[in-house]
Amino acid sequence: MYYGFDVGGTKIEFGAFNEKLERVATERVPTPTSDYQALLDAIAGLVNKYDQEFNCEGKIGLGLPGMEDADTGAILTVNIPAAKGKLLRKDLEAKIGRTVKVDNDANCFALSEAWDEELKDSPSVMGLILGTGFGGGLIYDGQVFSGRNHVAGEMGHMRLPIDAWFHLGENAPLLDCGCDKKGCIDNYLSGRGFELLYAHYFGEEKKAIEIIKAQAEGEPKAVEHVERFMELLAICFANLFTANDPHVVVLGGGLSNFDMIYDEMPKRIPKHLLSVAKCPKIVKAKHGDSGGVRGAAFLNIK
Repeated sequence: MYYGFDVGGTKIEFGAFNEKLERVATERVPTPTSDYQALLDAIAGLVNKYDQEFNCEGKIGLGLPGMEDADTGAILTVNIPAAKGKLLRKDLEAKIGRTVKVDNDANCFALSEAWDEELKDSPSVMGLILGTGFGGGLIYDGQVFSGRNHVAGEMGHMRLPIDAWFHLGENAPLLDCGCDKKGCIDNYLSGRGFELLYAHYFGEEKKAIEIIKAQAEGEPKAVEHVERFMELLAICFANLFTANDPHVVVLGGGLSNFDMIYDEMPKRIPKHLLSVAKCPKIVKAKHGDSGGVRGAAFLNIK
């Protein structure tokens, strides 16, 4: 049995999956964000509960908004203050008496999609999240590639490519990022970035869903904005694809529901690639909010 935990800033979602990777149990509990011992107890309590229910010792994977320090194992996270700087994996292993896998929630999203029936035979899958922020994960032969420092897939903290900067024009905004750098693509390609760019060029704030609706109705400012954004997205995606050359790209996050992306990217991306390269297959994520739990559980699949 595979146990997955999606540990977020407000809730911990648990899922149990059988050997056929079918979900057989689900539970959600509040995240003790300020009490580390309570956080350990909440996770361990769910493990013990479902060990008894299934009469087994489940294999455990945790996904969380952050990452382990590759050398010390200390957790780097903002949304779960109780875990920041703590040896969460080591402490949890000591508490429940078995191995625990821990990874970034974006990597878990990508892994969940890569193990979907239609994609599981793909040699490489890139997962990209266009949500509040922009980030992703890299899956090679069904396994997460985390890199030397566990930051592989943190594509939101690459800087805006020079051709993208030129595309945005003389009035291009140089946006600050929470990582203390400027110009990270997190602030341009995310759903939040979609709204920030509209506000910058047109001097008014609108939600992404309002802009998309207006564009569909032919409103000139919205049409101009979406055209600018689609080309920006194509340029940045092409840079990522040139570096990683994935077989399949899966998009998640709120902005991934904008269906125009799937029509426009295959047409726009090729001109930004090397002449020998083809645009990879780009698809919408199938597992939505459950992807983090699925991916966390599948961290233990070899």
